[in-house]
Amino acid sequence: MESPPNGYRRNVGICLINDSKKIFAAMRLDIPDSWQMPQGGIDEGEDPRNAAIRELREETGVQSADILTETPHWLTYDFPPEVRAKLQRLWGSDWKGQAQKWFLFKFTGKDEEVNLLGDGSEKPEFGEWSWISPEQVVDLAVDFKKPVYKEVFAVFAPYFQ
Repeated sequence: MESPPNGYRRNVGICLINDSKKIFAAMRLDIPDSWQMPQGGIDEGEDPRNAAIRELREETGVQSADILTETPHWLTYDFPPEVRAKLQRLWGSDWKGQAQKWFLFKFTGKDEEVNLLGDGSEKPEFGEWSWISPEQVVDLAVDFKKPVYKEVFAVFAPYFQ
């Protein structure tokens, strides 16, 4: 796998689909009315695939899911200046944005498994969740993530048929 570009935080994104080909999205607690798919940082020395499994569990409590495929390359987005400044204070490092390796998971459990408190190892990030269409995910996302979401859905489109 190629390396992500310099200056970007290594990250994974998770596109979780159910039997109805709907996508899991959740509303962020810190940005009202902003929805997104689960995502998170890759720990030092961690394999992106393992990071995706861990992040899915940490953010949603979901363990009943199988990886179907992944994006062939890293996708990047830049943080807007105000977000970059906030994250610089929070993380103590100055990243231009995030380089993401995206994974498509098939949800094999029941909706009751979803727990936005996650596995209890991290602070909750989401206040509510839903199964929605790819178009709805893009519409409800913050502007700076929309191009990556569109690219993710283009790559994973054969699985949404």
